[in-house]
Amino acid sequence: MNLARPKTFAALLMTAGLVTAATTLPTATAAQPSSHSAGCGKQAAPTGDYTVESGGLTRTYRLHVPDNYKPSKQYPLILVFHGRGKTGAQTEAFSDLSKLDAVVAYPNGVIGDENKQAWQGAPYAAKGVDDVKFTADLLDQLEGKYCVDTRTVYATGKSNGAGFTGILACRMADRFAAIAPVSGAFYIEGTRCAPSRPVPVLDLHGTGDTTIPYGGDGQRDLPDVQTWVRDWSVRNHCDQNPRTSQQGDDVLKFTYKGCDADVVHVAVTDGGHSWPGSDAASGPGYVTQTFEAHELIGNFFKAHKR
Repeated sequence: MNLARPKTFAALLMTAGLVTAATTLPTATAAQPSSHSAGCGKQAAPTGDYTVESGGLTRTYRLHVPDNYKPSKQYPLILVFHGRGKTGAQTEAFSDLSKLDAVVAYPNGVIGDENKQAWQGAPYAAKGVDDVKFTADLLDQLEGKYCVDTRTVYATGKSNGAGFTGILACRMADRFAAIAPVSGAFYIEGTRCAPSRPVPVLDLHGTGDTTIPYGGDGQRDLPDVQTWVRDWSVRNHCDQNPRTSQQGDDVLKFTYKGCDADVVHVAVTDGGHSWPGSDAASGPGYVTQTFEAHELIGNFFKAHKR
């Protein structure tokens, strides 16, 4: 019986004259890039208000750092964008997102029409301000100072801020793992949305919203909410007949199946321009208590890594 050791694949190729000893063969699997941000291991600044330079402007944001923050532990990073005329601090107060075990940033927009802070993509936003670039600069700063798992970076927000998360999903899919807009003002920009990868989307909207109507507003270039959701289901190659489920007396959930990235829409029956589950003032109209938006968003984010 021949018990000689079998030749390796490389040795067989050399025997056949296909490679030389100096030839570098590819490894079986490519090394995966580290998900640790540059801030891991650094002593981090606490919860508070901070600034970042972007586009020649000094921009501000409110930052929540978990009470038990450890520089050696990787945390999710959530960016929360306020509605028109609101602030990051106000949004933190009613959203309860700072209850999540994550580093949570609440940036402030630039003052636009009617002396109100707003975000890029809306007709009333400050002209010439690149909020997409600002978002990238903010992510760079936060990932450089805090221990973040760069695969778990997310965006959510309300109204105009929620609409801006849709723009981020279109243009910064390489940085965000998922988005979760609430009462989104998805103004039609006239530019094609072509994300570099499928992006998971959780959309929440009240059917009784009179500020950003559920059925859209053609005069303001606001699409029907379900049309906006279906557009994402097409981008993510979902089956076009979502599964519908009832939660409580006032919540209808639409879950698209067969997607490259999940698409879920939650419609609050008669819900206003408000934050579901909030006990604080978050906008006009009915506020459902059937679920807590921050818990639903937190669980959706936890289920999706980039």
